[in-house]
Amino acid sequence: MSEEKMSAEPSTEPEQGTQSPNLEDCLKLLKGERDEQRLAGLLLVTKFCKAEDHSSLRRVYDAVGPRFLYRLLRTGMGSGFNENRDAYLSLSITVLAAFCRVPDIASSEDMILNIPLVLEVISTQSGSSVLQECYEFLYLVSAASGNGITRFCESEGIKILASQMSALQDGSHVMELSFKILQLILGRMSFEIIQNNDLSDISVIVAAIARQFAVLHNSLKFEALHLLNAILTSKDSTQLRDALRLHPQDSWSTNIRTGIIAVLQNRVAPAERLQALILAESMVSMHGEDWLVSQVNTNDARDPASADMCLLLVLEQSRVEIAVLLNELAYLKYEAPQDTSATAEAIFTKKHNVAVAYSLVEKIIKLISNVEENDGNLLDEGTLTKLILQLNETIGVVLEYLEDAKEHGQKKGDDLLASVRIIGSYLAEAPLACKEKVHDLLGYMLSIEGEDEQRPFYSVCFLLPMLSQITMKIEGCKALASCKGLEALSLSIFALVTAMPSVTPSKHFWFTDSSCIL
Repeated sequence: MSEEKMSAEPSTEPEQGTQSPNLEDCLKLLKGERDEQRLAGLLLVTKFCKAEDHSSLRRVYDAVGPRFLYRLLRTGMGSGFNENRDAYLSLSITVLAAFCRVPDIASSEDMILNIPLVLEVISTQSGSSVLQECYEFLYLVSAASGNGITRFCESEGIKILASQMSALQDGSHVMELSFKILQLILGRMSFEIIQNNDLSDISVIVAAIARQFAVLHNSLKFEALHLLNAILTSKDSTQLRDALRLHPQDSWSTNIRTGIIAVLQNRVAPAERLQALILAESMVSMHGEDWLVSQVNTNDARDPASADMCLLLVLEQSRVEIAVLLNELAYLKYEAPQDTSATAEAIFTKKHNVAVAYSLVEKIIKLISNVEENDGNLLDEGTLTKLILQLNETIGVVLEYLEDAKEHGQKKGDDLLASVRIIGSYLAEAPLACKEKVHDLLGYMLSIEGEDEQRPFYSVCFLLPMLSQITMKIEGCKALASCKGLEALSLSIFALVTAMPSVTPSKHFWFTDSSCIL
């Protein structure tokens, strides 16, 4: 396509006439033979043609044509001296963004072809006054068709986005548009492909989003939260997680912790609190449970958040989520209409969310168990007391859920098995907790099977640490014998031993998974 230069300076004056210009006057100018007329017509468009008036925008676009718009953009981007270049660039980007408010224009191949040029404008003129219009154009074209987001990625759009985001003003409209573009990318492109091509850039983007999550106090804060979860909880995010572990944690990781604290200690929607827990679980999985008790600096340097604030808030919200979700699960499983897709989908979602809360509680139990190894310096006595009270209450709720399942004759299910696991984790540290209810349910817990199990095995494994402690006293031995626990234990050990083939132990996963059980 020809890259002819504009032959005249843009002017805001119509040709001849005393009346205020209208759309028809504008269209006449745009259809003129001289560039001067077309430029004047486009300037008029920017003054009276409204963004929501798609019909008028369509007529104007058809009148001026994509070829002239392309020439105008290239002229504005050109090298060498041209006193009108900035005006050409500003005009071209402004009208392109306006035209792309019309979906069928935004999805056209002519607009998609402009994506690399607009990205070049962003990368070479990051301080330009038309930066917002550049991002609006990119978002509108990318949203209008799959080809748009593909061209964006092929044109190193992610790299350019990564280079710009850290310099954007916190909470600005341009930052919001960046978030929207990222949402489109994550929704339409395979994350595995994205990180294979742009791993270091995604790491930079995560850090920029984490900052927004920490410092903002508006709806964009929750957009940042959702983006972080979409990136960090992706099933293909292993490489990214490994890369982020190598980054200094005193910036992006601290920002995420600050954002989680802000969400959990303020009045926000329950769905957002759950999203904060999901993000916390991802961070603990990446950095270990000690991440929950690191120092956090608030905006007020004189009032640093206590080191255990995140820990206490996460456990409190996990306790609430477990109580609510288990109650809802029990209703869906035993009272709601069965064999409906809505019920099945709701059960699946709630089981997933319970698993997140269970995981966090197990990590906190592990953290408490390591206190002695850290000479008690990790947590003070007051914090430990609060944690143990909340854990006792949580385990009581989980035992009630299992009691309800027992009454309904349910023995198979990953949610039931996960419940046994979290109970086993806590009772390994506090074997006398909820003593009576544990003894009443011991036989039932030993009989629970996961979805893929043919007979109880993992339930026995999860309870072994607790069993090894309570059977040090005659009362515990009687409790185990009275519920036929010895039989369950013997069958599990037999299954474990017979499943181990005669190969080098260190090379066989059964041995590495089960040596501690034996």
